[in-house]
Amino acid sequence: MVVDKVRFDIVTLFPQIFPGYLGESLLAKSIENGIVDTHVHNLRDWSKNKHHKVDSPPYGGGPGMLIQVQPVVECIEAVRGLDTEPGQLILLSPQGEKLTQSLVSELATYRRMILLCGRYEGFDQRVIDILQPREISLGDFILNGGEVAAMAIIESVIRLIPGVLGDAQSSQQDSFSDASLLEFPQYTKPREFRGIAVPEILLSGNHAQIASWRLLQSQHRTAQRRSDLLQ
Repeated sequence: MVVDKVRFDIVTLFPQIFPGYLGESLLAKSIENGIVDTHVHNLRDWSKNKHHKVDSPPYGGGPGMLIQVQPVVECIEAVRGLDTEPGQLILLSPQGEKLTQSLVSELATYRRMILLCGRYEGFDQRVIDILQPREISLGDFILNGGEVAAMAIIESVIRLIPGVLGDAQSSQQDSFSDASLLEFPQYTKPREFRGIAVPEILLSGNHAQIASWRLLQSQHRTAQRRSDLLQ
């Protein structure tokens, strides 16, 4: 069951990435209305290094730097204690399960999520061994860090929370929300532009025929662009 309010705790090495994102559009309105609660935590605050370093070269050699286990574990333990609801810890990782709409629907049942954003070459394996996070990936590609992936989770989850969207049906008609079909084509004013007119069926006022047309369009578009979904 989708919750009526959700809290996100974002753990990152670059907290200044988030103020602009959190201060715009539907997310900002949802925060203002108390539907969404967000807290950004700087992982460097838990470093015991005088320069607030949290990374070191990997044992055994190899390129890049790894994020150390101590600051991450102590940070997550502290953040968990900030609310009576311990929350679901999510590690944004290219090795995690792929984010899909069905997974988003599951995440929308959690009252609290702690989003752990990686950087560099990733985390000391003991972070995963000790904290046992749920690892989630946006897809089979690599980003510079987990911040964009954290935003994607927040953006997709809040759309399912009642009161975030002006029209609750908007999320139900999105691509992947209805039997894994892509969304049908949509039109608005003007009725004709550069010789391309709005399909007459959409102007007919016959809602049953419009619904049937939209379903056929979704099936056709899915077969054309993402035939794997129909399997």
